[in-house]
Amino acid sequence: MVLLLTLLLPSVSVPIIYMLGKKSGKIAALAVALVSIADLSLLLTTVSTVLTYGKHVESYYWIPMLGSEFTLFVDGVSLCMAVVTLILIVAAAIYSINYMEEKTALSGYYALLSLLTIGLVGVFITSNLLVFYFCWELMLIPTYFIIGGWGYKEPYRAAFKFFIFTHAGAVFVLLSIGAVYMFTNNLDMLDIQTLKLLEGASTDAVKWILVSFTLGFAVKMAIVPVHMWLPDAHSEAPAPMSALLSGVIIEAGAYAIFRVSLTTVFPSIAASAFGTQFLHVLMIFGVLSAFYGAFTALVENDIKRIVAYSSISHMGYILFGLSLFPFSVNGVAYGSVEGVVGTVLHLVNHAVSKGLLFLVAGSIMKQTGVRDIREMGGLAGKMPLTAVSSALAVFSIAGVPPLACFISEFLIFVGGVQASGSDSFYFWSTFLMLVATIFSLAYVLRFFLKVFLQSLKIKEVKEAPIFMTIAMIALAVLVLILGVWPRFFMDLINSVSFG
Repeated sequence: MVLLLTLLLPSVSVPIIYMLGKKSGKIAALAVALVSIADLSLLLTTVSTVLTYGKHVESYYWIPMLGSEFTLFVDGVSLCMAVVTLILIVAAAIYSINYMEEKTALSGYYALLSLLTIGLVGVFITSNLLVFYFCWELMLIPTYFIIGGWGYKEPYRAAFKFFIFTHAGAVFVLLSIGAVYMFTNNLDMLDIQTLKLLEGASTDAVKWILVSFTLGFAVKMAIVPVHMWLPDAHSEAPAPMSALLSGVIIEAGAYAIFRVSLTTVFPSIAASAFGTQFLHVLMIFGVLSAFYGAFTALVENDIKRIVAYSSISHMGYILFGLSLFPFSVNGVAYGSVEGVVGTVLHLVNHAVSKGLLFLVAGSIMKQTGVRDIREMGGLAGKMPLTAVSSALAVFSIAGVPPLACFISEFLIFVGGVQASGSDSFYFWSTFLMLVATIFSLAYVLRFFLKVFLQSLKIKEVKEAPIFMTIAMIALAVLVLILGVWPRFFMDLINSVSFG
């Protein structure tokens, strides 16, 4: 019952946290952190099972007419995502103690944060498509109200834009789930992989299911050209919510493409010409997103929008990595296992690095009251701990060794080179992705130079308050650890059989 308790614990805690928040926002924040730590402890008990047997599965009697049980599971990939999600929620809750202290109605904020935990963790630990969809939509509701209720200038406008885009994407997901059930009479991903969709559906039907799933997930992932909601939502949301948006919510779209599109549906048509074409399309949009996000971040001046466009760029890296999904045709291997391993690891590393960078941006905005990086400068002397945390975050994002994102980006590029051996299309795309890293380094250097170096323009500035600093330092240390010793997550990811 470990996984079931992981969902039940935050569910039960929502009204309790709401009542605690009526008395003290600090107590409510600590309660959210403690519940997330308890959830994290429960999940870590499954590590040995996952490493030994490949996955941990719990099935519960549910609705017989649906043809599948209420199944919760973790393998190396989903466990990595659930663990990093809970780490970021703990950091966001602790950070919020100081960051949100001047806001009102904090009981609702912390209750929504706990509700968001259910949706986020649920997406990563269920194999039942109907439960997956419920959790997928559950992510949307608390996010909308947190952005709208505690955002900046035009919060509800940004929240509504986020709602419309992601809910429109969810329609495609729901239609695909209905089609899968119609052809297989089953809703469990693990069973559907065994049944093979082509046994009940035509090739054309499977193609449309694959495309529809992927389009719906790509909206949440904010891939160009369905990225328009992301800059506004990220820049208007409070910093802790921005950290979760960029660190986990958009990455849930990448996880869903891996888990549902590629692992569940794609094998049925991998051997066809359409299978290769589909992966090529993923690769093209990955390259486009990487360059678009990097170029826009390079000319943007709003501190949070710079980080937001950086997220679009890194979703491009991840989509490119997903296009390396391994399969074989007539004994010829395509794709790259190393590339996909690197992609999953990049989901973890990017989550921590970008989550940290949004917390840094929030600290700077709170302490200076300024969003435009042209009006900053010299903050390293005034906010040294924030500066160190920022340095680790931005240079990790740029792929500088020995920080977190370096090793995962390196594996993605190795995978691209390997894939080019059987598919020359990947040779030039890998080269372009390497070029994109140059622009990534350019925008992070510009960011750090204008914010922390150069001449001091704002005289009365102090270091961020204690709880905000604790959250940033904790994630900064993790960024360094993941770069130097990523073995824990690597072992989990390598326990999964890809392709």
